[in-house]
Amino acid sequence: MNEDTFWKLIEDCRPTGPDPDSEQLAAALTEHLAQSPVSVVIGFAEQLSWALYRLDRRELGQGLSGDAFLYARCAVVAAGREVFEGVLQDPGAFAPFATDFIWAESLLYTPDHAYERITGEEWDRNTRYSYASYSNTGGWAA
Repeated sequence: MNEDTFWKLIEDCRPTGPDPDSEQLAAALTEHLAQSPVSVVIGFAEQLSWALYRLDRRELGQGLSGDAFLYARCAVVAAGREVFEGVLQDPGAFAPFATDFIWAESLLYTPDHAYERITGEEWDRNTRYSYASYSNTGGWAA
């Protein structure tokens, strides 16, 4: 899955009404991915990890716990490509996600749930980039 396909999928699955913790988005993504080949699920997991890794930067996460920072980064991704790119360009755009506790933890588990529905097995996944908070050493360099 390439980056454009990833962002289109996020847009296509986003609900039209309020979805405060992105639960509806995660459910729609899981449903879509569960109807796809495993390779699509793996591609989604890779793109999600890459997006979260790119947001793992000192100017965004300083002062946040690891979990709070991760879930807020998930919310940025759930908000779509335009918001994501806006945060990369202007770190100040991240502030509402951090200060208002806008989180989307459920997005993290979307590929795992889809994989399990397809294969009947749990996925012990490793992606090229870690989405764990503070893992992007370049983003945290002084």
